[in-house]
Amino acid sequence: MDLGLKGKRAVVTGGSKGIGRAIAEGFAAEGANVSICARNADQVAAAVASLKAKGVKAFGRALDVADGPALTAWIASTAGELGGIDALVCNVSALAVGDSAETWEKSFRTDMMHAVNAVAAAVPFLEKSTAGSIVLITSVSGFEVDFAAGSYGAFKAALIHYAKGLSRQLVAKGIRVNSVSPGNTYFDGGIWQTIEKNMPDLYNSTLKVNPTGKFGTPAEVANGVVFISSPVASRISGTNLVIDGALTVAV
Repeated sequence: MDLGLKGKRAVVTGGSKGIGRAIAEGFAAEGANVSICARNADQVAAAVASLKAKGVKAFGRALDVADGPALTAWIASTAGELGGIDALVCNVSALAVGDSAETWEKSFRTDMMHAVNAVAAAVPFLEKSTAGSIVLITSVSGFEVDFAAGSYGAFKAALIHYAKGLSRQLVAKGIRVNSVSPGNTYFDGGIWQTIEKNMPDLYNSTLKVNPTGKFGTPAEVANGVVFISSPVASRISGTNLVIDGALTVAV
């Protein structure tokens, strides 16, 4: 299926590794030009080189998405470098699981406000697109109570609500908005690899309740994100796409 992304311009926060990197690579594989950001400059440079090797334009910048002005400036620079923006994917999370003042503050600044600031910066460019799309990466922890209840789960729930509200607010501008909620996803350097090493009991018990008998991969999540961001998904807006291998039981 041709997703209609060739020549389109996609922006992915946290695009140097894991799910974000897979999303960026997925866009590039479909012929879209891609801009990414992440905190590590070397990882950003490596990811940009990999994207360019696919024959598309690629742009990247090292920054902390919790820094609103830096995030806004990067999105404006991206529009200049790529000639506009057609798709925004907000992927970064502080992964601040807990119930302390610190985890609530980190989740608010990184998970929530990075999405709010990115959307505000991108909308003036997205409304000029013929296929504007916003996707917020949330989590199954945002609609079911699990071990991540507290700051992480609460702000993932807030992002799902925020995306739904935006879908109604931006429909007149021709911009679709959806959220994507991955289940347990394993990759090198990811939270589940850290849990595997440091909290094996939690790792094993979580693996056991996955109906497929395994964790998901970044590519499996990315396939859904790239599709729902594409012009082929023109009627899909206000949806929370769950990619979890039948892990959750919520209706």
